[in-house]
Amino acid sequence: MEPLYPRLILDALAKVRYPGNGKNVVELGMVADDIRIDGRKVSFSLVFDKPTDPFIKSMIKAAEANIHAFVAPDVEVTVGVVTRQTPVEKVNPLPGVKNIIGVSSGKGGVGKSTVASNLAVALAAEGYKVGLLDADIFGPSMPKMFGVEDEHLYMHEVNGRQLIIPLERYGVKLLSIGFLVDKNAPVLWRGSMASNALRQLIEEADWGELDYFLIDMPPGTSDIHLTLVQTLALTGVVIVTTPQQVALADARKGIAMFTGDKVNVPILGLVENMAWFTPEKHPDEAYYIFGKEGGVALARELGVKLLAQIPIVGSICDGGDEGSPIALAETVTGQAFRHLAHEVIDVVDRRNSELPPTHKVDVTRK
Repeated sequence: MEPLYPRLILDALAKVRYPGNGKNVVELGMVADDIRIDGRKVSFSLVFDKPTDPFIKSMIKAAEANIHAFVAPDVEVTVGVVTRQTPVEKVNPLPGVKNIIGVSSGKGGVGKSTVASNLAVALAAEGYKVGLLDADIFGPSMPKMFGVEDEHLYMHEVNGRQLIIPLERYGVKLLSIGFLVDKNAPVLWRGSMASNALRQLIEEADWGELDYFLIDMPPGTSDIHLTLVQTLALTGVVIVTTPQQVALADARKGIAMFTGDKVNVPILGLVENMAWFTPEKHPDEAYYIFGKEGGVALARELGVKLLAQIPIVGSICDGGDEGSPIALAETVTGQAFRHLAHEVIDVVDRRNSELPPTHKVDVTRK
């Protein structure tokens, strides 16, 4: 079953023509910027010049028919109607967040969550306000990495709404589905249930004002990635890989997904994790046990910035298991994560400086 994208909906609506002038509703600007996708449910609004337009009912029927004909017959379609006097604005679920960065990998086992957690801690250590969402619904690891597995979540009222209070450790606001499920039992949810749970962690939490909101995405490509793209305007994505060829092949697929027309999210850069092994007591020695500079070659091949090479040492595993991020340690790996944080800051600043003035954000060190 092919997943749904806003682009598929617009392509189907582009075949609906307004009677009288022969132009389609997309080129006439009659499709409001409020397309919502929830599993197999789609909703959007058609914009008319006045509420007495004689073609409103027929246009709604035509829109529904085209979605069923050109997207999928099982899609549940809801069409709203607005007039030019009552425009629809897309609601930003995180109005206090300046930059939203996904951390993704083509396959599991490449240390994506380790990179996400240590990048968040390193950014916070630089004085930025940072949030971290563990979006790996089926394999949440952030509670253990931050040493908060047994913590409980609480709610409080904000402007009349009951919102989840994120936990805070090492200067990072943290939420994970791992706080809400049995840590010893698998999460057996269908895609729509996982997507709804993820939306709750985004939209029904008190994230407040943040300079950087990091999202630890599940490995591969899934409904979760689509939910995030449909719900949030991502600043960009950091791709994590190891030097191994099998990991690099999957990293290519991940990059292709994000840069494709249907998703269209910028790639901020590539992180080569486990770039080499360094004995903790001999930091000048390097053993390329997973291959040498495969991530470097992939970044060069695809024209993607190489943000950092992260070596593997025994302390990085111990730190993750004990809930003490290695980014805070004065080790070669800690230095690598701090370098990664600086590179991410720079690439985001450059990207913001290239945007039109109305889209720029101001991120200054506190």
